Parts: sequence; C-alpha cells; structure tokens
Amino acid sequence: MSEQTQITRADLMSLEQYAEKRPEFRRQVLDHKKHRQIALGPNATLYFEDRLTLLYQIQEMLRIEKVFEAEGINEELEAYNPMIPTGRNFKATFMIEYTDVEVRAAQLAKMVGIEDLVWMQIEGYDKIWSVADEDLERSTEAKTSAVHFLRFEVSDDMADALKNGAKWTIGVQHPVYTYEVVIEDNYRDNLIRDLL
Repeated sequence: MSEQTQITRADLMSLEQYAEKRPEFRRQVLDHKKHRQIALGPNATLYFEDRLTLLYQIQEMLRIEKVFEAEGINEELEAYNPMIPTGRNFKATFMIEYTDVEVRAAQLAKMVGIEDLVWMQIEGYDKIWSVADEDLERSTEAKTSAVHFLRFEVSDDMADALKNGAKWTIGVQHPVYTYEVVIEDNYRDNLIRDLL
C-alpha cells in the first residue's frame, strides 16, 4: 500500500459538482467511517482519520461556507492535510461526548489533561501515548475541550506486529475517566490500512 497523499485543489469537486454527487459520496464515506470509530467508554470516542474522511470534511466545509475562491480553499487544505496519516502513525479526532450541556461542562472541568492520556498498546511493546493538539492548544487549566486531534506514532516493528496479528488495545487513563478496548475484526482491518 502506498503512503496516503496530501489532498490538493485538483482532488476537490466544485460546489456544483459536489452538490450533485454529495448523497452518493456521503453514503460511501459514512460506510467507510463505521469501522474507524472506537468508543472508549460511554462518553469518549476516537474517530480515526484518513485521506477519505478528510476529503469529505473539506468538501463539507467548502459547501457549508460556500467557499470557491483559491485562498479559502487553500486555508481548508492547510487545516486538514496535517491530519492525514503518513504510514507510521494513526491520527484521530478525540471527542468527549455528553448530551446534557451542564453535565458536559462539569465533566470537561474534571477531565483537564485527558487528551495526553489516551494510549494504544501493541502486544509485546510499551504503550504509545497520544501527541495532542499540535495545531493549537485546546485546553486551559480550568477545563479541557470536547474535541482534540491526536497522533500515535508506531515503529516499523510495531507496524509489522500489528500486521501479523498482535493484540492491539486502545485506552484512556485519566483519574476520572479510564477505559480500554481490544481492537478486533473489521475495525482492526480498516485501521491497519493506515500503515505502509
């Protein structure tokens, strides 16, 4: 498999083309995303990004904001391209999800630093801790954000171990929120495609 390439303006549909193809493209992307979401307990989810999920996100942002000028398009590309995996890492949007606004605010105040305490472990290797929010700081001393962008770097040996069936666990280890899950079946197969 080849490294996932950056998205360029040539990859994007015009607003008119996208309006026509959006229903079919949206179905394709939502189906693709089904096995790229890992729930960490009842209130946090990792949404693993790849070129297709980000292409969709860019097209949606351009549609919503009605952007068709080069400068605006380039800003979206610059914002989203760094989130494409490069072959030896996984990149994910980490969302803390509480439906009740007051409960969410209270929990975010208790979860300061949680974005740095998300991990994955490949059997036989130490935990890989998340590298969070490289684009901008999303937390304060008083509360964390409900949305973070995470990166997990894997070595060649770890990638080989995953491809050869090593047990793969992903978790979060915060004093007020700790969960872990073993990645199996279609979820595993889909995410491993992010590695070269």
